[in-house]
Amino acid sequence: MNYRNWLTAGALCVAVAFAAYFWSLRPSSADGEPMILPVDPTPLVVVTKNGEKSFAIEIARSEPEREAGLMYRRQMADDHGMLFVFALEHEVNFWMKNTPMPLDLVFVGQDGRIRSIKKGESESEAIISPGAPVQFVLELKAGTAARDGIAEGDLLRHPVIGDAQPGSSTNTAN
Repeated sequence: MNYRNWLTAGALCVAVAFAAYFWSLRPSSADGEPMILPVDPTPLVVVTKNGEKSFAIEIARSEPEREAGLMYRRQMADDHGMLFVFALEHEVNFWMKNTPMPLDLVFVGQDGRIRSIKKGESESEAIISPGAPVQFVLELKAGTAARDGIAEGDLLRHPVIGDAQPGSSTNTAN
């Protein structure tokens, strides 16, 4: 009888451990907590007419990561952002629902050139679209683009963007 109790307790502990492990892997912000992705070791560089600006970035590659984005984030460093990576260049639409921090949305084509910069109003459900096909979207704290002289036509450099360009040997974008 004692052996059976230990076996049941052991099985229950293993089940709880597995549930906790798989719960911790979820990239979703469905519970109202911000999703925090690892910061990529390579900084993203924006080449502007006033020089280069560097940003530490999280990269949202999967659909759940792109859906969660910066939702529920209340603060972010001035030199930090999130790069959304799409498999192919296409029309995209963003909104700021559940995002308490206002943002600059920098829409970038497959060639790494900025096609449009839009302002995202916190908690808004208004659709934000660049009006042109893009493959990447860089989200920064509101006002960063203006402060750093980032403008349409500027070039973004990062291995993920370089890998997505035509003629590259690999494509790491999902």
